[in-house]
Amino acid sequence: FQQQGVAVFSLEMSKDQLSEKLIASTSGVALAKIRSGHLNDDPGNNDFERLTMALGQLDQAPIWIDDSGSLNILELRTKARRLKSKLNIGLIVIDYLQLMSGKGEYKGNRVQEVTDISRGLKILAKELDIPILALSQLSRSVDSRDDKRPMLSDLRESGSIEQDADVVMFVHREEMYHRETKKKNVGDILVAKHRNGQTGAVELAWVPRLATFDNLQGAKISRRVNE
Repeated sequence: FQQQGVAVFSLEMSKDQLSEKLIASTSGVALAKIRSGHLNDDPGNNDFERLTMALGQLDQAPIWIDDSGSLNILELRTKARRLKSKLNIGLIVIDYLQLMSGKGEYKGNRVQEVTDISRGLKILAKELDIPILALSQLSRSVDSRDDKRPMLSDLRESGSIEQDADVVMFVHREEMYHRETKKKNVGDILVAKHRNGQTGAVELAWVPRLATFDNLQGAKISRRVNE
């Protein structure tokens, strides 16, 4: 198979911040240690060796990061077409959708603007025949409920996100809301919508020092989201 690249449009974090997290998750060296420079050089636990190996892997990885402070749907379309043609990208990641702007004058109608952005992403994905992973904010209604697990109705500023997306997944960590929970360092991926597949929840291990998720032994689809 021909290797395909990934285009990341990071509107929230800078390229340096995102690179730090990529290096930590790839190397297994704690993010705090990378930032402070307090690294081990002990035999068998050499942070320098792990970082060198990770940097080599990432240097060869076909990842293209755009950390422009602003991006509208027309600019994204132009950049994505160019990257598809030159770098054969196979995935576009947007962090996050609500920081984008639409293609016209909306006179304060943010719902219509987000609707246009969402539908523009849908059209672009079909045109380029590649998946687009768009992160989204949630509404504050989640915080006012006893059950903090997000639902499709919590997607912020537009119902069209739910309508346009083929798959909607939420990340949920119980201990963020209930410190006494038994699910320490465990996260749920809630598959709330899957146009061609099953919905449910998958447990993952949360690794705080690397700010990443990892496989949890025996992880599987454990329950229906709507149950």
